[in-house]
Amino acid sequence: MNVLFVAAEATPLVKVGGLADVIGSLPKALIETGHDVRVIMPRYGIIDAGEFPVSLVIDNLNIEVMKATEPVSLKLTELDSGVKVYLLDSHEFHNSTEVYGKDELRRFFLFGQAVMNMLPELDWQPDIVHCHDWHTALIPLWLKKSGYHYASIFTIHNLAYQGFFDGNFLVDTGLESDWRLRPADAPDPPLNFMSQGILWADVVTTVSETYAGEILTPEYGAGLEYLLRYRQNRLFGIVNGLDYGEFNPATDAFIPNRYDVSTIDKRIGNKLALQKWAGFTEDATVPLVGMVSRLDEQKGLDILTASFDPLFQKTEAQMVILGNGREEYHDLLRQTASRYPQRLAVFIEFDDALARLIYAGCDVFLMPSRFEPCGLGQLISMRYGAVPIVRHTGGLVDTVQELTQDLSEGSGFVFQDYASEAMLAAIQQAVNSYKIKAWHNLMLRIMALDFSWQASARKYEALYRKALEFSKS
Repeated sequence: MNVLFVAAEATPLVKVGGLADVIGSLPKALIETGHDVRVIMPRYGIIDAGEFPVSLVIDNLNIEVMKATEPVSLKLTELDSGVKVYLLDSHEFHNSTEVYGKDELRRFFLFGQAVMNMLPELDWQPDIVHCHDWHTALIPLWLKKSGYHYASIFTIHNLAYQGFFDGNFLVDTGLESDWRLRPADAPDPPLNFMSQGILWADVVTTVSETYAGEILTPEYGAGLEYLLRYRQNRLFGIVNGLDYGEFNPATDAFIPNRYDVSTIDKRIGNKLALQKWAGFTEDATVPLVGMVSRLDEQKGLDILTASFDPLFQKTEAQMVILGNGREEYHDLLRQTASRYPQRLAVFIEFDDALARLIYAGCDVFLMPSRFEPCGLGQLISMRYGAVPIVRHTGGLVDTVQELTQDLSEGSGFVFQDYASEAMLAAIQQAVNSYKIKAWHNLMLRIMALDFSWQASARKYEALYRKALEFSKS
Protein backbone atom coordinates (compact mmCIF):
# COMPACT_ATOMS: atom_id res chain seq x y z
CA MET A 1 0.00 0.00 0.00
CA ASN A 2 0.96 3.62 -0.53
CA VAL A 3 0.40 5.69 2.61
CA LEU A 4 0.76 9.46 3.03
CA PHE A 5 1.25 10.72 6.59
CA VAL A 6 0.02 14.31 7.08
CA ALA A 7 1.38 15.94 10.23
CA ALA A 8 2.62 19.18 11.77
CA GLU A 9 6.03 17.91 12.91
CA ALA A 10 8.44 15.02 12.47
CA THR A 11 11.86 14.12 13.75
CA PRO A 12 14.58 14.79 12.77
CA LEU A 13 13.34 17.85 10.84
CA VAL A 14 11.54 19.61 13.69
CA LYS A 15 10.27 18.44 17.06
CA VAL A 16 8.02 20.00 19.68
CA GLY A 17 6.54 16.90 21.29
CA GLY A 18 5.90 13.17 21.05
CA LEU A 19 3.96 13.56 17.78
CA ALA A 20 7.27 14.24 16.02
CA ASP A 21 8.75 10.99 17.36
CA VAL A 22 5.82 8.98 16.00
CA ILE A 23 5.93 10.61 12.56
CA GLY A 24 9.70 10.15 12.49
CA SER A 25 9.62 6.44 13.29
CA LEU A 26 6.32 4.76 12.33
CA PRO A 27 6.73 5.36 8.56
CA LYS A 28 10.16 3.72 8.72
CA ALA A 29 8.67 0.63 10.42
CA LEU A 30 5.89 0.45 7.82
CA ILE A 31 8.40 0.72 4.99
CA GLU A 32 10.24 -2.25 6.49
CA THR A 33 7.01 -4.28 6.16
CA GLY A 34 6.91 -3.55 2.42
CA HIS A 35 4.76 -0.44 2.10
CA ASP A 36 5.61 2.87 0.43
CA VAL A 37 5.06 5.46 3.15
CA ARG A 38 5.74 9.18 2.77
CA VAL A 39 5.16 12.25 4.93
CA ILE A 40 3.88 15.72 4.13
CA MET A 41 4.40 18.58 6.59
CA PRO A 42 5.03 22.34 6.54
CA ARG A 43 8.49 23.63 5.69
CA TYR A 44 9.16 25.78 8.73
CA GLY A 45 11.94 28.34 8.68
CA ILE A 46 13.60 26.53 11.60
CA ILE A 47 14.23 23.41 9.49
CA ASP A 48 17.94 23.27 8.63
CA ALA A 49 18.13 23.73 4.85
CA GLY A 50 21.75 22.58 4.80
CA GLU A 51 21.01 19.33 6.58
CA PHE A 52 17.85 18.60 4.58
CA PRO A 53 18.37 19.61 0.92
CA VAL A 54 15.22 19.69 -1.19
CA SER A 55 14.09 19.26 -4.78
CA LEU A 56 11.09 21.02 -6.29
CA VAL A 57 7.94 18.95 -6.86
CA ILE A 58 5.16 21.53 -7.44
CA ASP A 59 5.59 25.27 -7.88
CA ASN A 60 3.37 28.37 -7.99
CA LEU A 61 0.14 26.93 -6.63
CA ASN A 62 -2.25 29.58 -5.32
CA ILE A 63 -4.44 28.73 -2.32
CA GLU A 64 -7.44 30.83 -1.31
CA VAL A 65 -7.50 31.38 2.46
CA MET A 66 -9.90 33.79 4.14
CA LYS A 67 -10.32 35.97 1.02
CA ALA A 68 -6.58 36.14 0.40
CA THR A 69 -4.41 34.26 -2.10
CA GLU A 70 -1.40 32.44 -0.72
CA PRO A 71 1.27 31.14 -3.14
CA VAL A 72 2.66 27.76 -2.10
CA SER A 73 5.06 25.19 -3.47
CA LEU A 74 6.01 21.64 -2.60
CA LYS A 75 9.56 20.43 -2.01
CA LEU A 76 10.88 16.92 -1.38
CA THR A 77 13.64 15.71 0.90
CA GLU A 78 14.71 12.20 1.90
CA LEU A 79 15.74 11.29 5.42
CA ASP A 80 18.60 8.97 6.33
CA SER A 81 15.92 6.43 7.30
CA GLY A 82 14.80 6.29 3.66
CA VAL A 83 11.51 8.08 4.34
CA LYS A 84 10.60 10.67 1.71
CA VAL A 85 9.16 13.88 3.15
CA TYR A 86 7.17 16.46 1.17
CA LEU A 87 7.62 19.96 2.60
CA LEU A 88 4.88 22.49 1.97
CA ASP A 89 6.57 25.85 1.42
CA SER A 90 4.75 29.13 1.99
CA HIS A 91 5.49 32.49 3.59
CA GLU A 92 3.10 31.56 6.42
CA PHE A 93 5.38 28.72 7.52
CA HIS A 94 8.79 29.60 6.12
CA ASN A 95 8.90 32.96 7.90
CA SER A 96 7.94 31.36 11.21
CA THR A 97 10.40 30.43 13.94
CA GLU A 98 7.72 28.43 15.77
CA VAL A 99 5.71 25.33 14.89
CA TYR A 100 2.66 26.37 16.90
CA GLY A 101 1.38 29.59 18.43
CA LYS A 102 0.65 32.77 16.49
CA ASP A 103 -1.97 32.44 13.71
CA GLU A 104 -1.89 28.64 13.99
CA LEU A 105 -5.56 28.24 13.00
CA ARG A 106 -5.03 30.15 9.76
CA ARG A 107 -1.70 28.42 9.06
CA PHE A 108 -3.01 24.89 9.48
CA PHE A 109 -6.17 25.70 7.52
CA LEU A 110 -3.81 26.76 4.72
CA PHE A 111 -1.79 23.57 5.17
CA GLY A 112 -4.89 21.39 4.85
CA GLN A 113 -6.14 23.26 1.78
CA ALA A 114 -2.71 23.00 0.15
CA VAL A 115 -2.56 19.25 0.80
CA MET A 116 -5.97 18.83 -0.82
CA ASN A 117 -4.92 20.83 -3.89
CA MET A 118 -1.60 19.03 -4.26
CA LEU A 119 -2.77 15.45 -3.73
CA PRO A 120 -4.11 14.83 -7.25
CA GLU A 121 -1.06 16.54 -8.77
CA LEU A 122 1.51 14.18 -7.23
CA ASP A 123 3.25 11.67 -9.51
CA TRP A 124 3.11 9.26 -6.55
CA GLN A 125 -0.42 8.54 -5.40
CA PRO A 126 -1.40 7.24 -1.94
CA ASP A 127 -4.07 4.66 -1.19
CA ILE A 128 -4.35 5.93 2.38
CA VAL A 129 -4.14 9.50 3.70
CA HIS A 130 -3.20 9.19 7.38
CA CYS A 131 -3.88 12.48 9.22
CA HIS A 132 -2.46 13.22 12.67
CA ASP A 133 -3.97 15.47 15.35
CA TRP A 134 -6.08 18.61 15.02
CA HIS A 135 -3.76 20.41 12.61
CA THR A 136 -4.80 18.02 9.82
CA ALA A 137 -8.33 17.13 10.97
CA LEU A 138 -10.21 19.04 8.26
CA ILE A 139 -8.68 16.88 5.53
CA PRO A 140 -10.95 13.82 6.09
CA LEU A 141 -13.97 16.16 5.72
CA TRP A 142 -12.64 17.62 2.50
CA LEU A 143 -11.73 14.18 1.13
CA LYS A 144 -15.33 13.03 1.58
CA LYS A 145 -16.66 16.26 0.11
CA SER A 146 -14.36 16.08 -2.93
CA GLY A 147 -15.16 12.49 -3.82
CA TYR A 148 -11.47 11.60 -4.06
CA HIS A 149 -10.76 7.87 -3.96
CA TYR A 150 -8.29 8.02 -1.04
CA ALA A 151 -9.18 6.24 2.19
CA SER A 152 -8.55 8.28 5.33
CA ILE A 153 -7.35 7.58 8.85
CA PHE A 154 -7.34 10.18 11.60
CA THR A 155 -5.13 9.60 14.64
CA ILE A 156 -5.71 11.43 17.92
CA HIS A 157 -2.43 11.86 19.78
CA ASN A 158 -3.85 14.16 22.44
CA LEU A 159 -7.56 14.98 22.58
CA ALA A 160 -6.99 18.02 24.78
CA TYR A 161 -5.69 20.04 21.82
CA GLN A 162 -8.55 20.46 19.34
CA GLY A 163 -7.98 23.61 17.28
CA PHE A 164 -10.87 25.66 18.65
CA PHE A 165 -12.28 28.59 16.66
CA ASP A 166 -15.25 30.95 16.72
CA GLY A 167 -18.15 31.74 14.42
CA ASN A 168 -16.20 34.44 12.61
CA PHE A 169 -13.50 31.94 11.61
CA LEU A 170 -16.22 29.53 10.48
CA VAL A 171 -17.67 32.15 8.13
CA ASP A 172 -14.38 33.70 6.98
CA THR A 173 -12.90 30.34 5.93
CA GLY A 174 -16.02 29.13 4.16
CA LEU A 175 -16.38 26.23 6.59
CA GLU A 176 -19.95 27.25 7.40
CA SER A 177 -21.37 25.16 4.55
CA ASP A 178 -19.10 22.22 5.40
CA TRP A 179 -20.44 22.18 8.96
CA ARG A 180 -23.91 21.42 7.56
CA LEU A 181 -22.69 18.32 5.69
CA ARG A 182 -22.76 15.98 8.70
CA PRO A 183 -24.91 12.82 8.55
CA ALA A 184 -28.50 13.34 9.70
CA ASP A 185 -28.06 11.18 12.81
CA ALA A 186 -24.71 12.70 13.84
CA PRO A 187 -24.40 14.94 16.92
CA ASP A 188 -23.68 18.62 16.39
CA PRO A 189 -19.90 19.01 16.17
CA PRO A 190 -18.29 21.79 18.24
CA LEU A 191 -16.35 24.52 16.46
CA ASN A 192 -12.91 22.96 16.26
CA PHE A 193 -10.76 21.13 13.71
CA MET A 194 -10.62 17.88 15.72
CA SER A 195 -14.36 17.23 15.52
CA GLN A 196 -14.22 16.89 11.74
CA GLY A 197 -11.46 14.30 11.76
CA ILE A 198 -13.50 12.23 14.19
CA LEU A 199 -16.70 12.66 12.20
CA TRP A 200 -15.43 12.00 8.67
CA ALA A 201 -12.36 9.72 8.70
CA ASP A 202 -12.89 6.14 7.51
CA VAL A 203 -11.03 4.98 10.61
CA VAL A 204 -10.25 6.91 13.80
CA THR A 205 -7.37 5.77 15.97
CA THR A 206 -5.68 6.86 19.13
CA VAL A 207 -2.40 5.88 20.67
CA SER A 208 -3.34 3.20 23.19
CA GLU A 209 -6.21 0.80 23.73
CA THR A 210 -6.98 2.10 27.22
CA TYR A 211 -7.06 5.73 26.07
CA ALA A 212 -9.45 4.73 23.24
CA GLY A 213 -11.87 3.58 25.94
CA GLU A 214 -11.24 6.48 28.30
CA ILE A 215 -12.06 9.18 25.73
CA LEU A 216 -15.61 7.82 25.39
CA THR A 217 -16.31 9.17 28.89
CA PRO A 218 -16.96 12.77 30.06
CA GLU A 219 -13.90 12.59 32.34
CA TYR A 220 -11.47 12.11 29.44
CA GLY A 221 -13.51 13.02 26.35
CA ALA A 222 -12.74 16.77 26.50
CA GLY A 223 -16.20 17.60 25.16
CA LEU A 224 -15.89 15.24 22.18
CA GLU A 225 -17.04 12.03 23.90
CA TYR A 226 -20.48 12.12 22.22
CA LEU A 227 -18.90 12.34 18.74
CA LEU A 228 -16.47 9.56 19.64
CA ARG A 229 -19.30 7.34 20.87
CA TYR A 230 -21.12 8.05 17.59
CA ARG A 231 -18.04 6.73 15.69
CA GLN A 232 -17.21 4.05 18.27
CA ASN A 233 -17.40 1.20 15.75
CA ARG A 234 -14.64 2.93 13.74
CA LEU A 235 -12.45 3.84 16.76
CA PHE A 236 -9.34 1.77 17.53
CA GLY A 237 -6.39 2.09 19.90
CA ILE A 238 -2.83 1.15 18.96
CA VAL A 239 -0.04 1.80 21.42
CA ASN A 240 2.92 3.78 20.14
CA GLY A 241 6.23 2.04 19.67
CA LEU A 242 9.78 3.21 20.25
CA ASP A 243 12.55 3.60 17.70
CA TYR A 244 15.08 1.11 19.07
CA GLY A 245 17.79 2.41 16.75
CA GLU A 246 17.40 5.94 18.10
CA PHE A 247 16.98 4.93 21.75
CA ASN A 248 19.67 2.35 22.47
CA PRO A 249 21.90 2.56 25.58
CA ALA A 250 24.50 0.40 23.83
CA THR A 251 25.10 3.01 21.11
CA ASP A 252 23.76 6.28 22.54
CA ALA A 253 26.38 8.97 21.91
CA PHE A 254 24.78 11.28 24.50
CA ILE A 255 25.66 9.13 27.52
CA PRO A 256 29.18 8.76 28.97
CA ASN A 257 28.92 5.02 29.66
CA ARG A 258 27.21 2.86 27.04
CA TYR A 259 25.83 -0.51 28.13
CA ASP A 260 23.42 -3.35 27.41
CA VAL A 261 21.95 -6.19 29.48
CA SER A 262 25.29 -7.99 29.53
CA THR A 263 27.21 -4.91 30.71
CA ILE A 264 24.59 -3.24 32.88
CA ASP A 265 27.07 -2.61 35.70
CA LYS A 266 28.47 0.22 33.55
CA ARG A 267 25.18 2.03 34.11
CA ILE A 268 26.37 3.17 37.54
CA GLY A 269 28.82 5.52 35.83
CA ASN A 270 25.90 7.36 34.24
CA LYS A 271 24.20 7.72 37.60
CA LEU A 272 27.30 9.24 39.13
CA ALA A 273 27.64 11.57 36.12
CA LEU A 274 24.02 12.65 36.52
CA GLN A 275 24.47 13.29 40.24
CA LYS A 276 27.54 15.40 39.48
CA TRP A 277 25.68 17.35 36.79
CA ALA A 278 22.87 18.01 39.28
CA GLY A 279 25.28 19.15 42.00
CA PHE A 280 24.42 16.23 44.28
CA THR A 281 26.66 14.06 46.39
CA GLU A 282 27.87 11.28 44.10
CA ASP A 283 26.62 8.14 45.84
CA ALA A 284 25.44 5.05 43.97
CA THR A 285 23.50 3.82 47.03
CA VAL A 286 21.12 6.82 47.12
CA PRO A 287 17.97 6.22 45.02
CA LEU A 288 17.75 8.74 42.18
CA VAL A 289 14.38 9.70 40.66
CA GLY A 290 14.26 11.20 37.15
CA MET A 291 11.57 13.09 35.29
CA VAL A 292 11.58 14.43 31.71
CA SER A 293 8.27 16.10 31.04
CA ARG A 294 6.20 19.00 29.91
CA LEU A 295 5.54 20.95 33.10
CA ASP A 296 1.76 21.23 33.35
CA GLU A 297 -1.25 19.62 35.04
CA GLN A 298 -1.63 16.86 32.45
CA LYS A 299 1.76 15.53 33.50
CA GLY A 300 0.93 15.62 37.22
CA LEU A 301 2.82 18.76 38.23
CA ASP A 302 0.08 19.85 40.62
CA ILE A 303 0.28 16.71 42.77
CA LEU A 304 4.06 16.60 42.44
CA THR A 305 4.71 20.15 43.63
CA ALA A 306 2.37 19.58 46.58
CA SER A 307 4.44 16.54 47.61
CA PHE A 308 8.02 17.78 47.80
CA ASP A 309 8.25 18.45 51.53
CA PRO A 310 7.02 15.01 52.65
CA LEU A 311 8.98 13.36 49.84
CA PHE A 312 12.32 14.83 50.90
CA GLN A 313 11.57 14.59 54.62
CA LYS A 314 10.45 10.94 54.59
CA THR A 315 12.81 9.45 51.96
CA GLU A 316 16.47 9.82 51.09
CA ALA A 317 15.72 10.09 47.37
CA GLN A 318 17.33 12.59 45.06
CA MET A 319 15.34 13.93 42.08
CA VAL A 320 16.28 15.49 38.74
CA ILE A 321 13.57 17.19 36.65
CA LEU A 322 13.99 18.37 33.05
CA GLY A 323 11.33 20.17 31.04
CA ASN A 324 9.44 23.38 30.48
CA GLY A 325 5.82 24.45 30.50
CA ARG A 326 3.75 26.72 32.71
CA GLU A 327 5.60 29.55 34.40
CA GLU A 328 3.95 28.93 37.77
CA TYR A 329 5.53 25.47 37.88
CA HIS A 330 8.89 26.84 36.78
CA ASP A 331 8.79 29.14 39.82
CA LEU A 332 7.61 26.46 42.26
CA LEU A 333 10.28 24.01 41.10
CA ARG A 334 13.07 26.58 41.32
CA GLN A 335 11.97 27.62 44.82
CA THR A 336 11.89 24.01 46.01
CA ALA A 337 15.29 23.27 44.46
CA SER A 338 16.76 26.23 46.36
CA ARG A 339 15.39 24.80 49.63
CA TYR A 340 16.66 21.27 48.90
CA PRO A 341 19.85 21.83 46.85
CA GLN A 342 21.21 18.34 47.57
CA ARG A 343 17.91 16.62 46.85
CA LEU A 344 16.26 18.36 43.89
CA ALA A 345 17.80 19.68 40.66
CA VAL A 346 15.58 21.40 38.10
CA PHE A 347 16.47 22.24 34.49
CA ILE A 348 13.85 24.44 32.79
CA GLU A 349 14.71 23.71 29.17
CA PHE A 350 14.62 21.05 26.49
CA ASP A 351 18.00 19.35 26.30
CA ASP A 352 18.11 16.01 24.49
CA ALA A 353 21.58 15.15 25.80
CA LEU A 354 20.53 15.74 29.41
CA ALA A 355 17.31 13.81 28.83
CA ARG A 356 19.32 10.78 27.69
CA LEU A 357 21.59 11.07 30.74
CA ILE A 358 18.51 11.12 32.99
CA TYR A 359 17.10 7.99 31.34
CA ALA A 360 20.47 6.25 31.56
CA GLY A 361 21.35 7.45 35.06
CA CYS A 362 18.22 7.56 37.21
CA ASP A 363 17.04 4.49 39.12
CA VAL A 364 13.33 5.23 38.77
CA PHE A 365 11.48 7.41 36.26
CA LEU A 366 8.38 9.30 37.42
CA MET A 367 5.23 9.84 35.29
CA PRO A 368 2.35 10.88 37.61
CA SER A 369 0.06 11.87 34.73
CA ARG A 370 -3.50 13.06 35.15
CA PHE A 371 -4.09 11.52 31.71
CA GLU A 372 -1.66 10.03 29.20
CA PRO A 373 -2.78 9.03 25.68
CA CYS A 374 0.29 6.79 25.30
CA GLY A 375 3.49 8.22 26.72
CA LEU A 376 7.01 7.64 25.47
CA GLY A 377 8.93 8.40 28.65
CA GLN A 378 8.05 5.11 30.28
CA LEU A 379 9.11 3.19 27.15
CA ILE A 380 12.44 5.00 26.94
CA SER A 381 13.10 4.59 30.66
CA MET A 382 12.56 0.82 30.52
CA ARG A 383 14.76 0.57 27.45
CA TYR A 384 17.52 2.25 29.52
CA GLY A 385 16.88 0.20 32.69
CA ALA A 386 15.13 2.87 34.77
CA VAL A 387 12.07 1.49 36.56
CA PRO A 388 8.92 3.58 35.87
CA ILE A 389 6.55 4.94 38.51
CA VAL A 390 3.25 5.70 36.73
CA ARG A 391 -0.37 6.47 37.39
CA HIS A 392 -2.93 3.95 36.17
CA THR A 393 -4.19 5.83 33.10
CA GLY A 394 -4.15 5.67 29.30
CA GLY A 395 -1.13 4.16 27.61
CA LEU A 396 0.65 3.78 30.93
CA VAL A 397 -1.84 0.99 31.72
CA ASP A 398 -1.05 -0.77 28.44
CA THR A 399 2.74 -0.58 28.76
CA VAL A 400 3.60 -0.86 32.48
CA GLN A 401 2.63 -3.97 34.41
CA GLU A 402 2.39 -3.46 38.17
CA LEU A 403 5.23 -5.05 40.10
CA THR A 404 4.70 -7.76 42.66
CA GLN A 405 5.99 -7.15 46.18
CA ASP A 406 9.13 -9.23 45.61
CA LEU A 407 9.76 -7.63 42.16
CA SER A 408 9.72 -11.05 40.49
CA GLU A 409 6.95 -10.05 38.06
CA GLY A 410 5.90 -6.79 36.49
CA SER A 411 7.73 -3.76 35.13
CA GLY A 412 6.88 -0.70 37.23
CA PHE A 413 5.28 0.86 40.28
CA VAL A 414 1.66 1.84 39.59
CA PHE A 415 -0.68 4.03 41.65
CA GLN A 416 -4.41 4.44 41.01
CA ASP A 417 -5.73 7.68 42.50
CA TYR A 418 -4.68 11.04 41.10
CA ALA A 419 -3.53 12.30 44.49
CA SER A 420 -0.27 13.30 46.16
CA GLU A 421 -0.69 10.61 48.82
CA ALA A 422 -1.00 7.83 46.24
CA MET A 423 2.02 9.07 44.30
CA LEU A 424 4.12 9.40 47.47
CA ALA A 425 3.25 5.85 48.50
CA ALA A 426 4.45 4.57 45.11
CA ILE A 427 7.70 6.54 45.36
CA GLN A 428 8.25 5.24 48.90
CA GLN A 429 7.70 1.68 47.68
CA ALA A 430 10.23 2.22 44.89
CA VAL A 431 12.80 3.72 47.26
CA ASN A 432 12.41 0.81 49.67
CA SER A 433 12.58 -1.75 46.85
CA TYR A 434 15.77 -0.23 45.48
CA LYS A 435 17.65 -1.77 48.41
CA ILE A 436 16.73 -5.39 47.68
CA LYS A 437 18.75 -7.79 45.55
CA ALA A 438 15.89 -8.41 43.07
CA TRP A 439 16.31 -4.87 41.70
CA HIS A 440 19.18 -5.97 39.47
CA ASN A 441 17.07 -8.65 37.78
CA LEU A 442 14.20 -6.17 37.44
CA MET A 443 16.44 -3.83 35.44
CA LEU A 444 17.49 -6.68 33.17
CA ARG A 445 13.87 -7.74 32.69
CA ILE A 446 12.55 -4.32 31.68
CA MET A 447 15.47 -3.74 29.32
CA ALA A 448 14.56 -6.98 27.55
CA LEU A 449 10.93 -5.94 26.94
CA ASP A 450 10.06 -5.23 23.31
CA PHE A 451 8.19 -1.99 22.61
CA SER A 452 9.66 -1.49 19.15
CA TRP A 453 7.43 -0.27 16.31
CA GLN A 454 7.21 -3.61 14.51
CA ALA A 455 4.16 -4.97 16.39
CA SER A 456 2.31 -1.63 16.20
CA ALA A 457 3.15 -1.29 12.49
CA ARG A 458 1.45 -4.63 11.80
CA LYS A 459 -1.68 -3.38 13.61
CA TYR A 460 -1.69 -0.20 11.52
CA GLU A 461 -1.32 -2.30 8.40
CA ALA A 462 -4.49 -4.22 9.34
CA LEU A 463 -6.36 -0.96 9.99
CA TYR A 464 -5.28 0.42 6.62
CA ARG A 465 -6.98 -2.55 4.99
CA LYS A 466 -10.11 -1.87 7.04
CA ALA A 467 -10.04 1.79 5.99
CA LEU A 468 -9.86 0.79 2.32
CA GLU A 469 -12.93 -1.42 2.83
CA PHE A 470 -14.83 1.26 4.76
CA SER A 471 -14.04 3.92 2.17
CA LYS A 472 -15.89 1.91 -0.47
CA SER A 473 -19.01 1.39 1.63
